[in-house]
Amino acid sequence: MEIILKYFSDFTNKQLQQFEALDGLYKDWNEKINVISRKDIDSLYLKHVLHSLTIATTLDFQPGTQVIDIGTGGGFPGVPLAIFFPEVQFHLVDSIGKKLKIIEAVKEALGLTNITTQHTRAEVIKNRHFDFVVTRAVAPLKDLWFWSRPLIKPGNKHDLPNGLVCLKGGDLGQEISESGLRPRTISIEEIFPEEFFKEKYMLHVNR
Repeated sequence: MEIILKYFSDFTNKQLQQFEALDGLYKDWNEKINVISRKDIDSLYLKHVLHSLTIATTLDFQPGTQVIDIGTGGGFPGVPLAIFFPEVQFHLVDSIGKKLKIIEAVKEALGLTNITTQHTRAEVIKNRHFDFVVTRAVAPLKDLWFWSRPLIKPGNKHDLPNGLVCLKGGDLGQEISESGLRPRTISIEEIFPEEFFKEKYMLHVNR
């Protein structure tokens, strides 16, 4: 939890309690349903929570904003962002139902009324539109954009236009080239100067 408070300080008591509770909740549920690797669970706040909050350093989601997290897994980046932005609606989607069971339990325990979940694949969602799609390293950028674009409604109420925001790592040159896109690429290490964030990036693609 200290690593979160190193970079963020303007939390309400309720938000602090919610962030603090994540450790016990995820450790408990990870024993039943393994969604976070054993070696990473002790670094939950650095590798999962702070990583997810990268998005909050660049996008100050306005109240009422609709965000979908595709391939959410155990709820990252969606759950930390839902705590950070209590007046923003987050729809967390994954094709593996047991992962959503964890999110529902965490949501219930923390009283997060701004999260909904759906057991499906992003590409089969119809007639729903969101301001932003967020995701974390679930597929190549080309595929992420193919799935995301139909879900994003046009608009520009934020510092960045409506679009896809994804967290990725490694050498992205070929992946970006193959996508045919020109994303804005932000080095996470420049935001959070920690060893873990070397060669990790946040990409934004306009709608």
